[in-house]
Amino acid sequence: MKKIGFLSFGHWSDSPYSQVRSGADALIQSIELAEAVEDLGADGAYYRVHHFAQQLASPFPLLAAVGARTKRIEIGTAVIDMRYENPLYMAEDAGAADLIAGGRLQLGISRGSPEQVIDGFRYFGYAPPEGQTDADMARQHTEVFLKVIGGAGFAEPNPAPMFPNPPGLLRPEPHSPGLRDRIWWGAGSRATAEWTAAQGLNMMSSTLMTEDAGVPFHELQAEQIRLFREAWKAAGHQREPRVSVSRSIFALVDDRDRAYFGRGNQDADKVGYIDARTKAIFGRSYAAEPDVLVRQLAEDTAIQAADTLLLTVPNQLGVDYNAHAIESILKHVAPALGWR
Repeated sequence: MKKIGFLSFGHWSDSPYSQVRSGADALIQSIELAEAVEDLGADGAYYRVHHFAQQLASPFPLLAAVGARTKRIEIGTAVIDMRYENPLYMAEDAGAADLIAGGRLQLGISRGSPEQVIDGFRYFGYAPPEGQTDADMARQHTEVFLKVIGGAGFAEPNPAPMFPNPPGLLRPEPHSPGLRDRIWWGAGSRATAEWTAAQGLNMMSSTLMTEDAGVPFHELQAEQIRLFREAWKAAGHQREPRVSVSRSIFALVDDRDRAYFGRGNQDADKVGYIDARTKAIFGRSYAAEPDVLVRQLAEDTAIQAADTLLLTVPNQLGVDYNAHAIESILKHVAPALGWR
């Protein structure tokens, strides 16, 4: 394992047990946790994007703020739902945030997942053309976005502009060189993994797989990673791709850990439906003493196959506890996984 970061959904709630009571709390604590894990030596801060929910949504102001307050860690999303995005506006926002961060953005994007409202992308002004699906629309938005951040000009300049133009066709600004190689696709199936490789995108293997092959989740995910790498090689891309997996992992090192996660009731994969038509398998969580975790994680073939592990955090427990939980993994577990 080369890199370890955290993944936060950024929930907030007015529950008396939540330390994140508002959207402002969620945003500010997301920045503070990124600062804390950078100080601990972790490698990344990643944020989920969910619309119409009391969770993190609009990612670029947060990414820019984290970029301005940190110096070293990668900053990313897992994932942005491309059904909702204006690709050109997104290219401007992403370019600006990446420049503020000094080229540290790692943007996870995808076709999206079931949301809080029916066809929420329609409220944002987007609808798939006749005869196409919302997944088709997400991939079309992605195609435009990837082309635009490549940096080539395409827009005809005004012959009488307000400000002088450089020669040739124009592109959205600011442009951040190298960002195209730091785009990831959230893949939930083996077929999508192969499509991701063909596009020259890094892969975020999802916390669920939208297929059930009758094998443990980690084995199915490891096969997905293998197919991705084979398809990448077959496509002839010149750079080395990256692959991440996400897990809920807690080292039980004090009474707080045992109170929160010591019940051991999530130590098996789960199979269910994410909508009326889509069956999925969800990976297990891990919570145990550090020496037990080391043995368990050594048997997780997907973690072994990936180069990046994202630790999903219970953000409503607050910055201090989550920093402690991540530090426990980095200190007691990560070295045995090959970190550093």
